[in-house]
Amino acid sequence: MLTDLLKDYQLILASNSPRRKLLINDMGLNFEVVGRKIKEVFPPNYNPEQVALHLARLKADAFTSEELKPNKILITADTVVAIDDKILGKPISKTNAIETLQRLSGRSHEVITGICLRSSNKMLSFASTTKVYFKELTSSEINYYITTYLPFDKAGAYGIQEWIGHVAIERIEGSYFNVMGLPTHALYEELHNFLKNT
Repeated sequence: MLTDLLKDYQLILASNSPRRKLLINDMGLNFEVVGRKIKEVFPPNYNPEQVALHLARLKADAFTSEELKPNKILITADTVVAIDDKILGKPISKTNAIETLQRLSGRSHEVITGICLRSSNKMLSFASTTKVYFKELTSSEINYYITTYLPFDKAGAYGIQEWIGHVAIERIEGSYFNVMGLPTHALYEELHNFLKNT
């Protein structure tokens, strides 16, 4: 089991996301949170998966190898929401949030999380993609959700675990938890392999 492999290691989650903290905690893993600010910049020609992976690696690069000695494993992640291969960021205003949800209404989009695992001597990165299908949203539904849930800290202007996920998401293809910000199954498997080969 992964917990057996982790007994000699300390996990560090480099994220202030309450959803990622909750998900790793629910995986039964002990970890410490150490946040780092980075400039989230990426080459303009990158596709959404490349962006998610690039930003996860940038977050990992904010730590030195010395900080990860002797037996620390760093987890960094970045989640992007994309439609028609164009990334939808966190809304900067109510108007922007309304426009984003109008764009997602009645269509499918992709949620991609890039994850980076890093120790003092090696690094592994991988990505997970989930396809999300929204029903047609009415103006009153969009306004109610934004006014009640204030999704301004969420890429794509929504949280699947909130009201909108219960009433407006018809189906998904892939990991539900990935849409929350962390593909837990993939993380479990990759972390297991990372430790076995350390």
